[in-house]
Amino acid sequence: MGRQLDLPLDRVQRGDCIAVMRALPPASVHAIFADPPYNLQLQGELRRPDDSLVDAVDEAWDRFPDLAAYDAFTRAWLTEARRVLRRDGTIWVIGSYHNIFRIGAILQDLGFWILNDIIWRKANPMPNFRGRRFTNAHETLIWAAWDREARYRFNYEAMKALNDDVQMRSDWTLPLCTGAERLKGPEGRKLHPTQKPEALLHRVILASTQPGETILDPFFGTGTTGAVARRLNRRFIGIEREEAYAAAAEARIAAVEPVADETLTATPSRREAPRVPFGALLEAGLLLPGAVLWDRHRRVRAEVAADGTVRTRTVRGSIHRVGAAVQEAPSCNGWTFWHYEEDGVLLPIDVLRERLRAAGGPSAPD
Repeated sequence: MGRQLDLPLDRVQRGDCIAVMRALPPASVHAIFADPPYNLQLQGELRRPDDSLVDAVDEAWDRFPDLAAYDAFTRAWLTEARRVLRRDGTIWVIGSYHNIFRIGAILQDLGFWILNDIIWRKANPMPNFRGRRFTNAHETLIWAAWDREARYRFNYEAMKALNDDVQMRSDWTLPLCTGAERLKGPEGRKLHPTQKPEALLHRVILASTQPGETILDPFFGTGTTGAVARRLNRRFIGIEREEAYAAAAEARIAAVEPVADETLTATPSRREAPRVPFGALLEAGLLLPGAVLWDRHRRVRAEVAADGTVRTRTVRGSIHRVGAAVQEAPSCNGWTFWHYEEDGVLLPIDVLRERLRAAGGPSAPD
């Protein structure tokens, strides 16, 4: 965390994102969220049938002379993003069909390892004004690790808890930013045409960071990333070239009240829990040699040996290998397959593992 002393934390940096990122130390941020220009000019979609400007982009910002220029810009900012991202960090990039496929290819060219493409399905999409295409009702987020071997953070259990204890899928149905959340200019019109909903950033930040960690947003706009980061007790670095957006972001973030510290720690991932070998349950006296284990239907019976193996009439070995053998399956999670009896009720042996962890018991590779 020492590098944070060199970072412009919790501030909006005015200027070009590439130049500002070049001034940041390498491997200094835990996550990046980027909402780059969509490149609509080259798609001929900046105007409605009545020739009024589409309320979707800053025309000057989005006007690249050709695809090669857009690709060069994309490669340049992603190169700097890769330099400042920690090896265990991840990057999120959001876009539409105009640009997301080109961005995805460049991400791969630079060595990033794509983990997911997530579809943000808009619950209240804008209609298609020309009536010549399907209504564009979604955007795509690419989530990528630094490289294929990276040990990146994913708060899986937190995402599952957020989704009513059901595994979070890669399609997210969320409304557009509307109502009081939508920032307005002096004339009462939308201040920023593509302001993202805070619900979207809540998922991004909760999924890939821990309290106190730093998230960089090189296209900060009106500061949605910063507002949610402050609420969730994360640090942020925002980069924005437009003064009106930067000023609005600062005022917005200053009004955010962080939540209590004790509510901020995400549900820990099982991957981060201390490893407990099955034999440790015997050493701690939570199971005894000769104890009987069952599958949850009491159809398969096995006995526990003193060395931590289990045996049926036909096979002996680890809880995983024997569980796979009796099911004629290629693999098995023995911790959830095998059950022990407690007060007349069958419980998975994983319950005993959690008790040992809670008591600070021994840990070792499974």
